[in-house]
Amino acid sequence: MSKIVRFSVSVEDELLDRFDEFCRRERFATRSEAVRQLIRNQLTENAWASDTSEVVGTLTLVYDHHRAQLSDRLTEVQHEHTDLVVSTLHTHLTHDLCLEVIVLRGPAGQLQQIASQLKGLKGIHKGELVMASGEMSGEDHGH
Repeated sequence: MSKIVRFSVSVEDELLDRFDEFCRRERFATRSEAVRQLIRNQLTENAWASDTSEVVGTLTLVYDHHRAQLSDRLTEVQHEHTDLVVSTLHTHLTHDLCLEVIVLRGPAGQLQQIASQLKGLKGIHKGELVMASGEMSGEDHGH
């Protein structure tokens, strides 16, 4: 486990009030936890920008399963990228709509490319890629 290091930060009263409101609204246990989360988010965002950083992510798609060949195309694209696709969860929302969550792992740029390819298919109503760095805390869990 990583060693905890304490440091101080100087901010204006108004900024601290807004930060405390953010912490309450987002239900952070402490200011420290909120700061850790914000730092992780920024580091992950920077990793995305590098395109080559190893990241993990989920691509959530909502789509019309009656759209001709859409299900086949979704499967085909995933089979073309078996090096990036870890697993897929499929569920039926309504008679017409399905939700698919695709777990991805690989270089950020490649994950963004496959996400764009899938989100752009005809019949996709909503698509959202959420990525996180594979090195969130510096801890080695042996996985």
